Amino acid sequence: MIQEHVAIIGAGIVGLAHAWSAAERGHAVTVFERSPRASGASIRNFGMVWPIGQPHGELFQTALLSRNRWLQVAASARISVRESGSIHLAHQNDEWDLLQEFAAVANDLQVPCQLLTPDQIHQLTPGANPAGLRGGLHSFSELCVNPREATRSLPAWLCERFGVQFHFQAPVTAVEPLPGSAAGTSATLLLTTSDGTRRCFDRIILCCGAELHALFPTELAGSGLVPCKLQMLSVQLPDPTWQLGPHLASGLTLRHYRLFEVCPSLAKVRARIAADSPELDRFGIHVMASQNNHGEIILGDSHEYGNDIEPFDKAEIDRLILRELQKVFQLPTWTIAEHWHGIYAKHPRLPVFQSTPLPGLHIFTGTGGAGMTMSFGLAEHFWNQLEA
Repeated sequence: MIQEHVAIIGAGIVGLAHAWSAAERGHAVTVFERSPRASGASIRNFGMVWPIGQPHGELFQTALLSRNRWLQVAASARISVRESGSIHLAHQNDEWDLLQEFAAVANDLQVPCQLLTPDQIHQLTPGANPAGLRGGLHSFSELCVNPREATRSLPAWLCERFGVQFHFQAPVTAVEPLPGSAAGTSATLLLTTSDGTRRCFDRIILCCGAELHALFPTELAGSGLVPCKLQMLSVQLPDPTWQLGPHLASGLTLRHYRLFEVCPSLAKVRARIAADSPELDRFGIHVMASQNNHGEIILGDSHEYGNDIEPFDKAEIDRLILRELQKVFQLPTWTIAEHWHGIYAKHPRLPVFQSTPLPGLHIFTGTGGAGMTMSFGLAEHFWNQLEA
């Protein structure tokens, strides 16, 4: 492939993934970010690289590709990436039935996992509430990263290793064909930033929602993308030696991720939750826990969509999240250190929204809540297709 001058708009995890894939292929890459440093959804998540949440087949394999690239970059960039695995806990009979049903077909789906008894779970983690615990599903593919550190450390590594240039506090105000080029025949583009600087590029990848809203509102309107707001919490443990071990997910999580849709018994779990706890469906609550490299326990979360989103966080949601967490997990303390929310764009059917409004300009956004899990793999597929 001929070397191109490539611009990436957005220094979140999607933009960084594209910058890495493009630079590895020998392209000259420049990244533009409107903020002083990444501050959006890419740093406001569990830090879970979560293949177990992707449907089996191509998307699951893409998640595994991302996993492998996280391990690759960890060694080179000295980023904390832990091979944590995960356990879905079952505290209800219908949840345990579902996990057993899934485990029976997991080998055929090429999903590496195994069932655990309560005793086996307690050997792996002190964080599972033993009261009513039926068993769990142990998946071996998940990783734990610190999203705040990783997303903000990768630019320095990309610059040092590949010569990628970064321009922070540089909102892009216009992308247009280079004047004088024949309309529809040239991929040469002119990019303008808020300080009036204009630069020419062969290819531009737009990886964030803010510029999409400002630059291509028609594309956004027809995209099908829906904003999703989540609320999250963290706990700072008094004992720094206490280790959660694997990521933990509750039976509520089974209804959130698509992998378990292969199980007919999922309908029974969903029906029970809808009947017994409709407030959880109203706010899209399912509960999970992860522990970062500083010992902090990250807890959450909720999901509000579209016009239901307000700029104000709901105390009711935090209360419900904590209520459900304390049913299935046990921690040394439940004193909350931080509260926050994140907003990301999600497509109702696609793992990412892609569009090409101009020759050489690619919109690549809307990975939903799977950006940490999928971005590296999706970017690799994108650049491989360009080379094909």
